[in-house]
Formats: sequence, structure tokens, C-alpha cells
Amino acid sequence: MLAMRDSWCMETDLLFLRDAYLRSCDAHVVETADDAVALDRTVFYPTGGGQPHDTGTITAPDAEFAVTAVRKVGPLVWHTLEGAPPAAGTTVRCDLDWERRHQLMRTHTALHILCGVIWNEWSTAVTGGNMEPLKARMDFEFDPLPEGFADRVTDLVNQEIAADRPIEVSFLDRDTALADADLIRTKVNLIPESVQVIRVVDIVGLDKQADGGTHVATTAEVGRFEITKTESKGKGNKRVRMQLS
Repeated sequence: MLAMRDSWCMETDLLFLRDAYLRSCDAHVVETADDAVALDRTVFYPTGGGQPHDTGTITAPDAEFAVTAVRKVGPLVWHTLEGAPPAAGTTVRCDLDWERRHQLMRTHTALHILCGVIWNEWSTAVTGGNMEPLKARMDFEFDPLPEGFADRVTDLVNQEIAADRPIEVSFLDRDTALADADLIRTKVNLIPESVQVIRVVDIVGLDKQADGGTHVATTAEVGRFEITKTESKGKGNKRVRMQLS
């Protein structure tokens, strides 16, 4: 019982928040449940904010496990494994499927570029979105879409990618973040009151948002952007589908 009480006092250290390029780490199992382990630290991104979870492997002294799902429950990140999980107290090694993670980083940054371009051109807010490696969709408050929208946006986004803008991550206290008009337009005020430190992703000179996902270091790393389809999802809500190459 003591070990379980101690685990609930812990919080998984989310290493990817500070370094999205970290591909592996050592960690300790703090709790197990069915086919999953909670770790004291992790490089694995848990599903959230429209970004899917990472995959990869967790290696214990006597076995290697494929990671099939990652979720955050309260203060802990749980990693679903193929096979019976190692016991609490075990030291393990975490290794990402780096190709998939990097594709998600490129995709997530592309969506922020898209948001920045559309906000700067039309002052139009995002209403939702989702992504997978190198493909994504994002919804905007348009009714109707402007004439020539897809070609115009594709050109502007690729210009921003070619501009090789640096992407910076910072951590602000809640009051400072709420005082920033750029962050208020991204609805940072919808973050629960319990969150007092807000992570900010800044594509310097283009777009700044409160965001917990993983991103590349510069826009040039994103690759070629293309809008593949636009759809109407009801009055005042238009969907943009994109892909990268």
C-alpha cells in the first residue's frame, strides 16, 4: 500500500515539453495496471490537443515491449504495452519511433503556420482540428470560404516554410499569458484554472499559441505543404484538409 500511495504523489516528468528532439530516456515504473505502466519520466507524447500518442518500445532488463498507446491520467502518463508489464520499481529504457514522431512534429508545426497565415489574412479563428503523420484537418470560422482560398493559403504557407522562421518554446505564468493578446485569441483562457504555468510555442514573427505538443525547430523543417480538400461542416464552419511531402 505504501508504494501505491507514493506513486499518486508523483507526477510524470514530460521530457518532450522541454526537448521535442529527445528520442530516448531511462525511467522507473511507478505503477502498473493490466497491460500498462506509469513512469516517473517519459519521452512519449500522450494523446491530447489533437496530436496522437507516440509509439516505440520500452525495454526492461529481461524483455522489450511495444508501446501501443499513451495516455495521461491525472499526474501520471500511462504506457500501454504488448505483453505483461514490468513490475513497479523496474528501471526501463524508453525509445520513440522517431520517424513517426518527427512526422507528427512537422505536421503540428504546419498547422500552426496555417493558423498564423489565416489569422493574419482574415482574422479567422480555429474551431477544431486533428492530425496524423503528414496529414491533418483544421476547422475555421468561415462562411463562405474566400474566393481562391486554397491556392492563396497554400502559397502563403509555403512562403512561411521557406522563410525558415525559428520556433521557440517558453513557459509563462498564467497571468502573464492572459495579458498577451496573441494568446487570448487562441483561447488560452479555456485552459483549466488549475494550470498556472502555460507553455507557449512561438513561430517567431508569425504565430504564437499556448500549446503542449511537439514541434520542429524551424519552419524550413516542415517540408512542402498542400491543401488537398476543403469542406463545409455547417454554417460558419469550414474544414481544411492538408498534407506534407
